[in-house]
Amino acid sequence: MTTASSSEHSLTETPVPGRAQQHATRLIFLLSGFAMAAWAPLVPFVKLRLAISDGTLGLLLLCIGAGSTFSMPLTGFLTGKLGCKTVILIASVLLLLALPLLTLMDSAAGMAVVLLVFGAAIGMIDVAMNVHAIVVEKASGRAMMSGFHGFFSMGSIFGALAVTGLLFFGLTPFESVMLVVILLAVLTVVTSPHLWRETRHDGDGPIFVLPRGWVILLGFLCFVMFLTEGSMLDWGALFLTTERGVAAHQAGLGYAVFSIAMTAGRLTGDKIIAAFGRYKVLMYGSLCASLGLILLTVVDNLWIAGLGFVMIGFGASNLVPIMFSAAGNQTSMPASMAIASVTTLGYAGILAGPALIGFIAQVSSLSFALGCVAAMMLCVTACARAVVR
Repeated sequence: MTTASSSEHSLTETPVPGRAQQHATRLIFLLSGFAMAAWAPLVPFVKLRLAISDGTLGLLLLCIGAGSTFSMPLTGFLTGKLGCKTVILIASVLLLLALPLLTLMDSAAGMAVVLLVFGAAIGMIDVAMNVHAIVVEKASGRAMMSGFHGFFSMGSIFGALAVTGLLFFGLTPFESVMLVVILLAVLTVVTSPHLWRETRHDGDGPIFVLPRGWVILLGFLCFVMFLTEGSMLDWGALFLTTERGVAAHQAGLGYAVFSIAMTAGRLTGDKIIAAFGRYKVLMYGSLCASLGLILLTVVDNLWIAGLGFVMIGFGASNLVPIMFSAAGNQTSMPASMAIASVTTLGYAGILAGPALIGFIAQVSSLSFALGCVAAMMLCVTACARAVVR
């Protein structure tokens, strides 16, 4: 009785995050999306500078997923021990240090190391900011997660457009990235006082739980969706330069268009799901994304390519949130463990996806490789009814 009473008393005495923390959470999601998307327009320049094949590029891109996947379990532990704020700031410093190095490395080995650090920083900030968002959302008493992820998508738009615009106006990749890094550093310093130091995440819990039962299907479908999103980030610009003849300094526009469509879908997602239901959104959304990939790879026309990017972004925008809801509602595993498993399997798509696409492109073509992604997305369409059962 005494322990329970003291525990309840300590909870009532503990301050809770307010509006300042809500705004800080939105901004850190925005900055994270900005920093990640700044990489997309640089891919063609990296391939040209290192003079490497699609297969080798795929192996290098694998380092981003590897870094993210291996840092995520550690981040779950660190947020429990150090708090979200400290981990977010550590990850931000790593991210801002890695970005300029991506434009300077002149060897595949050096680039691999930097991409590992870049991926690890992305994984750290992704986990920490989502834990931070959960705490803030619970304290607010209302749903806010979709809006937070909408700000991440907005950051992706701004990041891709900013670096593409700077390259278009004649700046070198290094100069472009340094301007981005300075801006992000200033905004991070301004935001940091309002980040929440406390965390309700239990750092002593298991860092990974093997999925079982129906959760394995959800994990596979998340793998496909993360793979699809990652293919746009890692291969979209290169596809436009090699397959559609777009100039390297303009190729980042494809990912920007994709990000705009995904942001619009996320910001309107709650209303769309309320109007049509999860089954129809999952089925038609995945079908829309698959058809967009087919248009992008089959029709040799820049306007059709733009339409393809729009269809992929808008179609895929609300699929992952629906999967997380399904994982929380299933009964095969406890909800928290199921969501952790599904997330880890989803990130495996980021880990394996770039290399898989690169290897397929090496033996056939990049168009055929992206066509395989379209076929995998149709698996989501076929399983839509099972997911929302």
